[in-house]
Amino acid sequence: MGRYFIESDASAKKSQQNDTEQVFNISKSSIKKVKKKNRHKKFKAKGIEYDKKKFKGKERGSADPFPGRKPVDPAKVEKHSRGQAVDVRAVKTLIKKKDLERQEKNIELAAETAARAAEVLLPEEAGYLEGDEDQEFTGRLTQTEIKAAVDPESAAKSFDLKLQEFGPYKCDYTRNGKYLLIGGRKGHVAAFDWTSKALLCEFNAMESVHSVKWLHTHNLFAVAQKKWTYVYDNQGIEIHCVKTMNNMIQLEYLPYHFILAGSSETGNLMWLDVSMGKIIKDTYTKQGRLDVMCQNPRNAVLVCGHSNGTLTMWTPNMQIPAAKMLAHGQAVRGVTVDRSGTYLATSSVDRSIKIWDIRAFKPLHEYKVGHGASQIRFSQRNLLGVSAGNIVQIYKDPTKGEISYPYMKHDTFKTVSQIQFCPYEDVLGIGHGGGFSSILVPGSGEPNFDALEANPYQTTKQRREAEVKMLLDKISPELIT
Repeated sequence: MGRYFIESDASAKKSQQNDTEQVFNISKSSIKKVKKKNRHKKFKAKGIEYDKKKFKGKERGSADPFPGRKPVDPAKVEKHSRGQAVDVRAVKTLIKKKDLERQEKNIELAAETAARAAEVLLPEEAGYLEGDEDQEFTGRLTQTEIKAAVDPESAAKSFDLKLQEFGPYKCDYTRNGKYLLIGGRKGHVAAFDWTSKALLCEFNAMESVHSVKWLHTHNLFAVAQKKWTYVYDNQGIEIHCVKTMNNMIQLEYLPYHFILAGSSETGNLMWLDVSMGKIIKDTYTKQGRLDVMCQNPRNAVLVCGHSNGTLTMWTPNMQIPAAKMLAHGQAVRGVTVDRSGTYLATSSVDRSIKIWDIRAFKPLHEYKVGHGASQIRFSQRNLLGVSAGNIVQIYKDPTKGEISYPYMKHDTFKTVSQIQFCPYEDVLGIGHGGGFSSILVPGSGEPNFDALEANPYQTTKQRREAEVKMLLDKISPELIT
């Protein structure tokens, strides 16, 4: 039976609804309070929901075609290893054995991590000349053949400057290898960007020049002239004349100590602090003319060769040599120390070249060359450059084993006066009586550079910041030992 409503019932129901309704007045301030409250509520992160049916019955590793970590080349791991592992079987104590096992695992992990990081941070590798079946002897390759095989940018790095009127020339590269400084015996001095051939300055000192050396940046360089030593800026303007450093024939710059060191004709060694303009030490060696000198880049010790066949090592903190040894039976003509400060190479007028281990002061190898080598120099990759007369020969890895033939060979116009490997470039600079020559030597330069140490692409702002940082990190000369 259906239900019927009458009008009185409908009106009663409507009046009942009106009685229960309430009216609220919402202001703007109340809205702001609610928004502020919601703003400070903690946000609950929700994870991504995956379709469980899609991955049901499948393992997580099956989705990756190459599961696990990327394998590392064992040769690269061996390069970063710290030697042979400790044999824990001989350890009797259980606690000590577990500690040694834990240490060995950490060492292996560190070597593997270093090898993985080297793939990303050190992407470039050094390359060498490799002979084929028809031409096994790489020493026969000429610069013309090498320039024809490389790209035009690399070929432009091999050039000759014919300056026969002012030679023989001394040369020096900046620490980042971007700028070149040359100085002729008859007074010609020039500084330029050798890659783009952009000239910084060029002038004639109007007296003989015996040695040139860049200081901490390419804005300053020192020139050992006939009587005194002068400091110039990159515009060729004389900044300072160091009259206390007189009759200098060799200059060396110690970058971490801001020290310019020089050897004189009278047998004196001097150390000048260029940041303060103060002579730190003047030592009379009593060894005669000091025309053979180099520095150990590891500890900033000066190594000098003498006419009686001896080698002496000097620091500004001692009046006597820190070490002295008999290297050859005749006069020493050249001396150089490798980048690590471990190996020392010497040459004598008896046509011999010796490789020494500085840590033990013992000779490792001895070679005989056709003529007495007058100039020798290590590259960043331990190639040894040797000059005798107008011939320059480069030997590969002379510190690792016996060598029977040169890696490369080059003839110059006149007698070689100085050779210098360019940092971070496969280039060898040769100063000779006819000017200056730059030749390509594949594998001589370090392919990966540390931008915080020496940046070839340094901007002006980076150079200023680096100079300030170097001054703040300056090492006291008392620490040279």
